[in-house]
Amino acid sequence: MRFFASTLAAFLLLPAAFLSAQSKAEHAGERATVLHTAVVYVDADANSQKVSEVTPGHEVVIVSRSGPWVKVFANTDVEERNTDDEPEFSVEENAVPRSGWIRNKGVVSNATANGDRLIYGAAASAEAEAGEPHAPKIAAGSAHLLYRRVAEYFPNSPLAGESAWRSADIRWQEEKFDARTLPSYRDPDPNNRPKLYQDALRKVVKQQAGTKYAALAAYDLLDAKLCGDWQGLPKCPAMESEVYEKYANTYPDGPKTAEALWNAAYRQGVLVTMYGAEDNTKKADAAAQHAHALRDQMIAKFPASDYTARAQALVYRVEQGIAIYGTDRD
Repeated sequence: MRFFASTLAAFLLLPAAFLSAQSKAEHAGERATVLHTAVVYVDADANSQKVSEVTPGHEVVIVSRSGPWVKVFANTDVEERNTDDEPEFSVEENAVPRSGWIRNKGVVSNATANGDRLIYGAAASAEAEAGEPHAPKIAAGSAHLLYRRVAEYFPNSPLAGESAWRSADIRWQEEKFDARTLPSYRDPDPNNRPKLYQDALRKVVKQQAGTKYAALAAYDLLDAKLCGDWQGLPKCPAMESEVYEKYANTYPDGPKTAEALWNAAYRQGVLVTMYGAEDNTKKADAAAQHAHALRDQMIAKFPASDYTARAQALVYRVEQGIAIYGTDRD
């Protein structure tokens, strides 16, 4: 699991004239990204005025070349909007589209030899930095964008599927990290919890269907269906157990299937405790039987998984009458 501190940027409203010029450049120019922070100058001269910067992962459109310099429309992707009016994730708040010149260093497009591996490697490095204490502010955002460029520029690369998944997952984890700081995140009704941007993950599920990356993306999306605080009531763990079991049935051989079955089994164990507290023996017994069945399924399907061992220990505790939810002290 990757966790990052995040930055959510305000939308930028660009002048219509600039967007028109940018659109023409996009049709005529070559899309590329940079692997390091590049300074945008007014002229092809390091002594000329600096007008902007392009950070790793942001896109430029190459208009022309002059020796060691390239003329670009820089940060042309900052005006992107999502389709469901949810907050837009960005690398930085001050990225503004600008026309100018940058040095021809670390500029990678789909015409660059081994470009997919170069961008992927830079993305992996940025992702690793993002997980370190005192990580650079832009590390997670750069990783998100760089991975996305691999999938966009090199759709036939063997790295494309994983890159699309990693890009979407980083953004999801960032937004979820922020959402957890809001009081509404603990609301037991999933519909009342903060809405997270889901389009990128949904696209991975659709476009990478049948791959482990689709299964990973679908697992992330389960978060939007879960409760916040259970408040000691069985409604939430019962619903969540069903969600996880449905996922396991949909992706029976996925990399998250054993974990999903464990989550379903754990919630059945919780229900045993909750129904027992209500003296509802019938429902408590049914939950115990369900936990047993899930454990047996895991033993048969994932005998070597840690999650299976955890499920076995869970069921043993249920059989021993040890509370799964709340205090287990007698």
